[in-house]
Amino acid sequence: MNRTVFTGAATAIITPFCEAGVDYDAFGRLIDFQIGQGINAIVAAGTTGEGSTLTDREHEEVISFCAKRIAGRVPLIAGTGSNDTAHAIERTKTACRAGADAVLLVTPYYNKTTQRGLIASFTAIADASDVPCILYNVPSRTGMNMLPETLAALAKHERISAVKEACGNLSQVAKERLLCGDDLDIYSGCDDQIVPTLSMGGKGVISVVANMLPAETAEICARFFRGDIAGAAQLQLKLLKLMNQLMIETNPIPAKAACAAMGFGENRLRLPLVPMEEGNRQKLLEMMKELGIEVNE
Repeated sequence: MNRTVFTGAATAIITPFCEAGVDYDAFGRLIDFQIGQGINAIVAAGTTGEGSTLTDREHEEVISFCAKRIAGRVPLIAGTGSNDTAHAIERTKTACRAGADAVLLVTPYYNKTTQRGLIASFTAIADASDVPCILYNVPSRTGMNMLPETLAALAKHERISAVKEACGNLSQVAKERLLCGDDLDIYSGCDDQIVPTLSMGGKGVISVVANMLPAETAEICARFFRGDIAGAAQLQLKLLKLMNQLMIETNPIPAKAACAAMGFGENRLRLPLVPMEEGNRQKLLEMMKELGIEVNE
């Protein structure tokens, strides 16, 4: 059975906020911009979408809104992971009811667990899900690394279809590909490693820079899959300075500043995140201008 959720580039979309809560007008315009520019999927309420500071009610409303706005044009992936497995199960069930096509499950943070605990936790969530599950390995945020052997065990579950790999270690990605083969799709979780990940059989990227440049991010993948490896690498290198600047402060601080400058809501985050330092923001805007992005300072 082909369990692939998407091929190409998915935007890890920001959640625009206003004083009253979620700015759904800005959110809708951003979603339409993404799809109009040719993005292949949208990930809502993930790390970049500040999903961990959404209330349960907001989380359900965000996923429901996205599902209705997307209206089947591209797959919708909902971030439903938590350090509390029971909470992740409830958010996953809610996202399924709200119209998500897949869910994204981060490894438990703070309390962490062991590799056996990861298998038990993700199995419990996948058992409760009606849609494919994409696991998310991001050791820099969670304090733990999901090992290739663990992924190979989890890949046997019928609803665990992929991993978003943000460990930053291409040797680990290669081992995952070796152990999992076609049983598990691999998506790059690092914008600066799209082409290397694709070269080892990856299916695409879940991207932050795609908030600003969805067409270009999708084109990196499209060029690769057309066999234009050099062209894909060239385009990734063209965007590399911006990709790096988007990580100069904790994601999504720079992404939120960039989207606000493009007219997609306010430069507003939820504590503990605070707006980008002005010097860094100005550098970000200059890089955006160099790439032809219209910004309002």
